[in-house]
Amino acid sequence: MERPLTQHIPVSGALHLREYEAVGGYTALRKVMQQMTPGEVTALVKDANLRGRGGAGFSTGMKWSFVPMDVPGPKYLIANADEMEPGTFKDRWLLEGNPHQLLEGMIISAYAIQATQAFVFLRWAYKEAADIMRRAIADAYTAGYLGKNILGKDFSLEMQLHTGVGRYMCGEETALLNSLEGRRATPRAKPPFPQVSGLFGKPTIVNNVETLSWMPHIVNNGEEWFKSLSYTADGGTKIYGVSGKVNKPGAWELPMGITMRELLEDHAGGMKNGYRFRGALPGGASTDFLTEEHMDIKMDFAGVAAAGSRLGTGTMVVLDDQTCPVGFVHNLEHFFAQESCGFCTPCREGLPWTEKLLLSLENGTGTTQDLQLLDMHTKLMGPGNTFCALAPGAMEPLQSALKYFREDFEQHIKEKKCPYADHSH
Repeated sequence: MERPLTQHIPVSGALHLREYEAVGGYTALRKVMQQMTPGEVTALVKDANLRGRGGAGFSTGMKWSFVPMDVPGPKYLIANADEMEPGTFKDRWLLEGNPHQLLEGMIISAYAIQATQAFVFLRWAYKEAADIMRRAIADAYTAGYLGKNILGKDFSLEMQLHTGVGRYMCGEETALLNSLEGRRATPRAKPPFPQVSGLFGKPTIVNNVETLSWMPHIVNNGEEWFKSLSYTADGGTKIYGVSGKVNKPGAWELPMGITMRELLEDHAGGMKNGYRFRGALPGGASTDFLTEEHMDIKMDFAGVAAAGSRLGTGTMVVLDDQTCPVGFVHNLEHFFAQESCGFCTPCREGLPWTEKLLLSLENGTGTTQDLQLLDMHTKLMGPGNTFCALAPGAMEPLQSALKYFREDFEQHIKEKKCPYADHSH
């Protein structure tokens, strides 16, 4: 089984420039500079059917093709490394293990859209990744892979690291752009889309770390190879993760479209002794629960969507039979309420209210009417009712918990306390 993204990551520490070059690093960049036009690079990525690995799963080549190539002035490329989705830790592995793979991917991507300035927008808490990326960028400049006239060609790219201030909101690309401009991280109205008017009003592409890390491999091996790595129509491998009461929590690079059962049992080692599986959020906190009945679905974009959830980041958070589903969801809603940027009313007012309702259930003062109010909130903050996807995302674990674990919610009301209070959760 091929694991292109992670095969060269050392057991500890990061791959340095010389080590990266020794395993074929920067050969793809040379190939692009010597043999390919920007349009050919975009066409290759589109044909490979690389879909965004940050959660939305949009076609990467398609996204690039919206960038107008004939406008004067700068264009920008940004790596979204602001990994703040609870339960998600895949990009950190790539950043801390193989930084030059990301840099080479960014330089190739910048060439495709003819960007002259690139940024790595990094999560504030990733201190080790920040040190590693700073060194990698400096080494790439010294080696002539960044800066003026890269590899002697008529293409120049400046790159810098920008550490965020710790807002979940910055994962939304237009809020990230506002933050990068030194303004409040609130989402922008679309259209215009960032591909046309993004950072400082100029054409901008924002891609996830895992997405950008694919570029050297797709250039070196071609679109058919990329498609062949997967079990489904969504090409490539995917970095999947599992956290919760499993024997071996962690992250693994596996063929896109493996089943949930395979991920949980073969790679995460199954549930710990004394714990039973009840459900899982398949792609980080802002996805709907899947349960026992979904164990054999394919973990790709279409498979998870057909089961009523989203692949998201592909990092699964497992709920066990000794953890209170109400407490579990309350913890998530507390996070989302804190992270609302306050820009639109349903999210600013609705999330704290949702959190208070769940807290009253946990404290034993909840009523049947509270359940009806929670049901109502999942609809009022659903897709299309808010300015961005933060509140609809926050509603996914809640609406699915109300669907699959409703008895637990009702038990809190009947017993006037959390029935799991004696367990740790």
